[in-house]
This record gives sequence, C-alpha cells and structure tokens, in this order.
Amino acid sequence: MDFLSTQNILVHIPLGAGGYDLSWIEAIGTLAGLLCIWFASLEKIINYPFGLINVTLFAVIFFQIQLYASLLLQLFFFVANVYGWYAWSRQTSDNQAALKIRWLPLNKALLWGAVCVIAIGLMTLYINPVFAVLTHAAVSLMNGLGVAVVMLELQPDAFPFWDSCMMVLSIVAMILMTRKYVENWLLWVIINVISVMIFARQGVYAMSLEYMILTLIALNGSRMWIKSAREQGSRALSNQ
Repeated sequence: MDFLSTQNILVHIPLGAGGYDLSWIEAIGTLAGLLCIWFASLEKIINYPFGLINVTLFAVIFFQIQLYASLLLQLFFFVANVYGWYAWSRQTSDNQAALKIRWLPLNKALLWGAVCVIAIGLMTLYINPVFAVLTHAAVSLMNGLGVAVVMLELQPDAFPFWDSCMMVLSIVAMILMTRKYVENWLLWVIINVISVMIFARQGVYAMSLEYMILTLIALNGSRMWIKSAREQGSRALSNQ
C-alpha cells in the first residue's frame, strides 16, 4: 500500500518556491488522465479504462490530503466513465457505433446553457456550505466503512466563482462526452484555461503546467470532433 501513498516520491520538480515533490500515484494518475483525454479526442473507446484509473487514483489522493468533496466528485466521474464506456460500446445491427459525434440541437444547447448559468450562480453563493455538507457526507461514509477519518476544519473557498465554474462545467462536459456531443470539448477548453490561471495564482505550478497540456489536447479534440461532426452531417445529407 506504500505505493499508493502521496509520500512515495518519484521525482522532485524544481518549480515554484521549494519545488514540487511528485509522487508515484500522482504521476501515474496524471499520465492516465492525459491518455484518457488524448484517446477521447481520437474517439477511441480505450480512453475509458484510462479514465477509470485516473479518477480512482485521484480519489485515493484526495482521501489522503483530506479533500473529501473532491473525492466525491471523483466518484461521479467514475460512474460517468463506466456509463460512457457502455454507451460508446453500443453498436447497431450492422456493427456500426450507435453513437455518432454530433452537435447539440439548439433547444438542448440552450437548456444546458441555462442549467450551467443557474448552477454556477447557486454554487457561487453556497459553495462553502455545499462543500461542508459533501465533506461531512464523505467523512461519515468513510467512518461507516470502518476507515477512521477526522473531519477537517474547512476554510472559505479562495475563488468561489471560478471554482464553481470548474465543478459545474466539468460535470456537464463529462455528461456531454458520454453522449459524443462536440460541445464537451469546448467546455473542457474553458475549464482547463480557468484551471491554469487558478493553479498558477495559487503557486501550484506543476498542476498549472499539466492543465496547459490538457488545454492543448482539448483544443485538438475540438478541432477533430468539429471536423467529424461536419462529415457526419454531410454523410447524412447525401443519404437522404
């Protein structure tokens, strides 16, 4: 189990004040996350096994550093990855993928946009009590499973609006990705740019660098999925 400890250091990275100790579990989890996003941009179903590895290892990390609300978010991503793996695996009678890359219909796009705006607004106002409830729920769950954890003292969110944007948009982007909607990549670009700025502002330069790479992958994913959606649309018109 020492391998899963954040104290099991792989390398010391000379970034920021004092540098950054990169653990084995964080390195492997990050690599799995990068591979997940890269393969997803190529519409390869193998992205989901890497996604499951990523969220599982990150959940272990968040447990060790007592970020229980973030741990619960990883549980959502785990379920979403399982569903996405199933949804992308489905085939039609002629062995074609049942789901095709496409744009959200206008009415659904407007609905999701409204949901995002309302959810971000509410989360910005109530992010501290919401995360307190989620953290208490996670601690109670851990204790109920026989894992003795102590409730940590929560501090107010440093960036309530931007933090709310990242959480809400991440959930929506993950849902849209499981259904192969192009818009998921546009949301990931926004999420990653926000992440780069916030992590750099907080002095977590290694994570900021990671999200710069994720931004480039998301931009490439946007380009490739937009191209695929156009081809799917042209093909559909030619078959009419």
